[in-house]
Amino acid sequence: MELLLEKIIIYGSVFLLCLLVVAIYIIRLRRISRKTAKKISEAKAAGTHEPVSLHPVVDPNNCIATGACITACPEKDILGILSGKATTINASQCVGHGACFHACPTHAISLRIGTEQRGVELPHVNQNFETNIPGISIAGELGGMGLIRNAVEQGRQAVDHIARVLDRSHKADYDLLIVGAGPAGISGSLAAKKHGLNFLTLEQDSLGGTVYNFPRKKIVMTSPMELPLHGRVKMQETSKTELLDLWQSVLTKEEIHVIEQAKVERIHPEGNYFRISASTGQEYTAKHVLLAIGRRGTPRKLSVPGEGTEKVAYRLLEPEQIHGEHILVVGGGDSAVEAALQLCEDNQVVLSYRKETFSRIKPRNNEKIQEAMNQHRLDVQFNTNLRSIDKEQVLLSNGGTGEQRLQNDRVYIFVGGELPTQFLNKIGIQITKKFGETIMKHN
Repeated sequence: MELLLEKIIIYGSVFLLCLLVVAIYIIRLRRISRKTAKKISEAKAAGTHEPVSLHPVVDPNNCIATGACITACPEKDILGILSGKATTINASQCVGHGACFHACPTHAISLRIGTEQRGVELPHVNQNFETNIPGISIAGELGGMGLIRNAVEQGRQAVDHIARVLDRSHKADYDLLIVGAGPAGISGSLAAKKHGLNFLTLEQDSLGGTVYNFPRKKIVMTSPMELPLHGRVKMQETSKTELLDLWQSVLTKEEIHVIEQAKVERIHPEGNYFRISASTGQEYTAKHVLLAIGRRGTPRKLSVPGEGTEKVAYRLLEPEQIHGEHILVVGGGDSAVEAALQLCEDNQVVLSYRKETFSRIKPRNNEKIQEAMNQHRLDVQFNTNLRSIDKEQVLLSNGGTGEQRLQNDRVYIFVGGELPTQFLNKIGIQITKKFGETIMKHN
């Protein structure tokens, strides 16, 4: 009898302990779900819940809510746990590095481009990355692949194919001309050198392409990649600076020279090869062309008097070197807000935005800029437009109610970019709209 009573006590204690653990888990799960639901509500109000491009999609049938995807993502509140399953919160803020995809232990995450309601225009390419125009290929971000590791892989594969099918009896200057020196273009350049191709790489901006314009300490890659002629790059959570230094080192070692500040303006067929015209005034001929350019295109300009002066810029690279100046920042997106917040620490900054309020910035940026405004560290001028830029002043119009002149040393303009759609149309490349098409999934 005593033995039976002892067993009842032991089993009862174990049962109560298990019940307590389950109760704590359920309470914790509900608390997490409430927080996630609140964040989703805030994201919807801020306009950041719906994806605009590449984004993660969770299969609830495979998700076991380990939270590995949330921990792996270096961005904030892209994913969260709701009712025991992972879900997207600020899907439009996904930068596409794929950390969640690789971290999920049950392969419950895929990466998609566009949604059923909102399509994304992408050029059509075949399995060898060749467009509808034989001899012109596309790899990387322009083809929908914003992930650095995969853009690098696409650049290599595209050039591998070009090397296999190349007719070396052509009369062009080059076997291959690579447009763009971002991840895909750099990888393609290294692959071209490996195959002994006579090639040239042009970049409209600076080495690194889109990556070059990221903030200095931004995490741009979270998983290893394979670079032709170099091997496996085992960096984890690589910053922009580290990645650019690596690329420069590898290209220098392989004696590959990238012609920077050379925007390709025209590509047209000439016999059995292509003639390429650049903004430098130079013209080149090549049997094959690899387009490895970004989707953001060139910075959009305002076309106001004085915009062509040296005091005007469209990206902020080294804010820590600017002190004691009067600065105007134009724009209402994350890039404009982040630039204004960095610059206002040591300068007098005015942020001009043509609308009444910020509508599509990250919640954290919204918090920071509201705090800066409340503390009078940053002067935000809503409902204003930049009208002209002089040597020592700028002219703003105030929503039709008047004008004001401000003392000014520098102007930064962040009003988006001109997508390369028109450029592709001129070449004749077919463009299709993708509605929620899967870019990456586990087999």
